Amino acid sequence: MRRVVQFSTGNVGRHSLRAIIGRPDLELVGVHASGADKIGRDAAELCGLTEPTGIIATGDLDALIALRPDCVVYTALGETRPMQAVEQLARLLSAGINVVGTSMVWLVTPRQADDWLTGPLQRACAAGNASLYVNGVDPGFSGDTAVHAALSLVTRARSVTVQEIFDYGNYDDFEYTGTAMGFGSTADDDLPMAFQPGVITALFGGLVRNLAGHLDVELDDVRERFEPWHTTERIECTMTTVEPGGLAAVRFAVEGVRGDIPVITVEHINRLTRAAAPQWDFPPGDLVGIHRVVVDGEPRVEMNTHLLHPLLDATDAGCLSTAARVVNAIDWVCDAPPGLIAAEDIPPTALLRGLMW
Repeated sequence: MRRVVQFSTGNVGRHSLRAIIGRPDLELVGVHASGADKIGRDAAELCGLTEPTGIIATGDLDALIALRPDCVVYTALGETRPMQAVEQLARLLSAGINVVGTSMVWLVTPRQADDWLTGPLQRACAAGNASLYVNGVDPGFSGDTAVHAALSLVTRARSVTVQEIFDYGNYDDFEYTGTAMGFGSTADDDLPMAFQPGVITALFGGLVRNLAGHLDVELDDVRERFEPWHTTERIECTMTTVEPGGLAAVRFAVEGVRGDIPVITVEHINRLTRAAAPQWDFPPGDLVGIHRVVVDGEPRVEMNTHLLHPLLDATDAGCLSTAARVVNAIDWVCDAPPGLIAAEDIPPTALLRGLMW
């Protein structure tokens, strides 16, 4: 049985915490929280369970390290405070604690990430003989597991497109996602943080370059594009309220090109309610969102992944699956050689965890 600490209990962390508590092969030994409203509360209370665990949330990282867990599930938001997140991860790794996480999305493709990020973490892995694995649904599943499966079905591929098409209207994360994408901002405001020059490529370019490497394709360039959509009508939703003239949908992509023709594309179409950007693609039927892989090849392959749950909406189901992508990797990561792990390093069957219990 693996001894596990859950680090943060937000949109993803509360799902991984609940999974850890319920799994017969994992033992929850600690929980990290940063908010005064969460510190001192039982882990069960923080993830909607009724039976107390006796594990009390703390903000003391040293106390959690002293527990000597086998693994930490790190789901704290790191993209807005990367240096602090790197420091926390490095402390855990150098103490000999393996880490699986959904934060610091650059590390989904660690061999494409910059040295400012990988250098301290690689040194910490070596010092502690520990491993770090970061993944999720997007970035993550759609750009590795799903696209690998799709490409295995063709004898020749001319182009590959990986898409997220999702209505974020019910996603209660304006603080990060809504602000970063600029939902509600006007055309006169500064360009949203996520779409400043180079940011799209920094976040998603690694996926394109990684896939090009697997395909042994030499790209002429990796470029980005961004298109905003501003509403003419008031839009009210959980994410935020957008007044007329405000940004209510975005379409953006990173393209790997050869001869000025995109051959590998990672694209997002994100909107607030179905009233936004009606001219852009929607998921099939009444689905809120899909992750789609299209391979133009012989034959043409289209794979649509949509996540459903009887009690959760689609965005929350996505957060649950994001947690699953790393919780299911705990056992393999704990036995892996030290270092930064990419999805392609893990045998697919090693992620078949948590089933049939």
